[in-house]
Order: sequence, then C-alpha cells, then structure tokens
Amino acid sequence: MQNWEDDNDSEYCSIKEDSLDAMSVADVVGIDMEIVNFAKEYKDRVFSYFLKEYAAGRTPNPDVLCNAEIKFKAFLDYAMQLGADCIATGHYARKLERDGKHYLMKAVDNTKDQSYFLYRLNQSQLSKSIFPLGELRKTEVRKLAEQAGLPTAAKKDSTGICFIGERPFREFLQRYLPTQPGQMVLPDGSVVGEHIGLMYYTLGQRKGLNIGGSKDGSGEPWFVAGKDIPGNRLIVVQGHDHPLLLKTTLDMADLSWTLDDALKSGDYAAKTRYRMADAPCTLSTVVDGQATLTFRDAQWAVTPGQSAVLYDGDICLGGGIIM
Repeated sequence: MQNWEDDNDSEYCSIKEDSLDAMSVADVVGIDMEIVNFAKEYKDRVFSYFLKEYAAGRTPNPDVLCNAEIKFKAFLDYAMQLGADCIATGHYARKLERDGKHYLMKAVDNTKDQSYFLYRLNQSQLSKSIFPLGELRKTEVRKLAEQAGLPTAAKKDSTGICFIGERPFREFLQRYLPTQPGQMVLPDGSVVGEHIGLMYYTLGQRKGLNIGGSKDGSGEPWFVAGKDIPGNRLIVVQGHDHPLLLKTTLDMADLSWTLDDALKSGDYAAKTRYRMADAPCTLSTVVDGQATLTFRDAQWAVTPGQSAVLYDGDICLGGGIIM
C-alpha cells in the first residue's frame, strides 16, 4: 500500500526499498503480492487535515486518521472488492469477539501497544480485521521471522509520521506552510525571545526554544505552555511542573466509539498522549459530539489536536480530539 508520492526516492521514505522488501518476504512465504496506490486518498483525507490543524496552531496526530481513513477504509474496501474475508495488519493490538461485539484490546506487549492509534475504528471495521501480533512481543516476532528465513527479520523499526519518516520536521512543514515568526513571552506578557512559527511548537516542548539565561533565577528548563493564536505569541514557562502545564479537565470533540454506541458518563481511564500510563478519569457531558474528561490527578501538557483515548482495563473504548 503506497500512501505518499512526494520524495518517494529520498532517504527518508523509499517506496522502492519497501516494495522490494515486501516482495522478498512474499516470495519466501509463497503468497501473491499486489501494490496499491492510495496517495490521492491520503492527501485528500489525511494530509489536508494535517496541514489545516498545524496552520491553526494545533498538533494533530495523522497516524490516527490514517488508520481510520486509509488502512481500515480505503485499503479495507479494496480488499473486500477483491473478495477477501478480512485484512490482517501488523498493529500491536488484540481483538475479542463476545456476544456479537468486537472489542479492541491492548496488545500483550505493553511497550508496543498501538490501540491508542486505532481508537477511531468502528464495529464494521473491526469485524473485518485481525491483528496477528497482538499476542506476541516484538522480540518473539523477530525470532519467528528469523526462523522462517524472512529477509526483513533484522530490519530496523520504522519511526516517525508515516509520510514524513525521519526527515527534519521543520524543513518538511516549510514546504507547505508559510512561516510566521513572532514573540516568545512569559505568562505576564514579558518578551523573552522569538519563535519561528507557532506550528513548529507543541505544548510541553523543551528542545529548540533557544532562550538564554534564567528569568527567575531558578535555573529550571523552559517549556512551551501555550499559544496565543490571535497575537501569534508563544507562551513559555520555567519548570516541568509549572501550573500552566498541568490540567485536571479537558474538552474533546469529534468523538468516535469502538462499540459504536456513545459511552455513558462515568469513571474510566484515559491517555492524552501515546505511551503515557492510563490515568483515572470521569467522562461527562457527552452532548453534540463533545465531552469533558475530569482527571483524578493533573495531566501534563494536554495538547489541543491530539487524541484523548478511553479504556476500561484492556478494552479500548474510543475517544476524541482534544480541544
């Protein structure tokens, strides 16, 4: 499945190399292979949203949308047209079928669990999907690949956003969005530096601020704590646990539930970013596609544009986009 055509021959995103690897694996296993191009669908459904969100000063997660719109929609639909019963993907997640329902579950390997990125899948999509790696640890997968003689058994893990890969992020964004430098300020409005464009920063960011000296004498590191979009100003604070970096409530919109029916108000656990521990919370006011989460403990650097994903133990229930 090819989702990106720009710079395909670059060192960061080579369709040629990936295709040859896939062909080699298919040859060893003894299965047919077909390359399908969804680059247009990707630009229309995922990349345009990605640019719109960054231009608005938010920090989107395109991998979430790619799963919902491309891998488990465009690709799934194509597979069904070929007569497939289901699709199998390499996501580290599990699925449980019970009483006619398909439950999206966390993977056995907590360090690789990707249910967070799959929270927008619905019952129809889940019913036609299987996740063979969900019961395995990454070390076991590599061992099985090696035993099967797959040429990719030792291939390096892929990282980064799917269409950006590991290329310099700022350099990539500059191709598509104009830069708008502005002031870097303290919460009281005091100017401490200059930013190169609000889109290049995210809440909780520490690196790349280039602020000299300590304004309060504490020697604490600087962090991005907010964005003044109308004024094109980046708000920064000192100290990891500054009050502006901590929130006990958040609002989320564009809700999506894995069991299709909207969740009822009540107590759950949630992640406001990938790889964070589940945090106890209360869901309330699920009205007109919006809801509020209230956490028992303050959450650090809750970021507009990212996803808040709810869980009941190992069951991924869905979530929404943080406002």
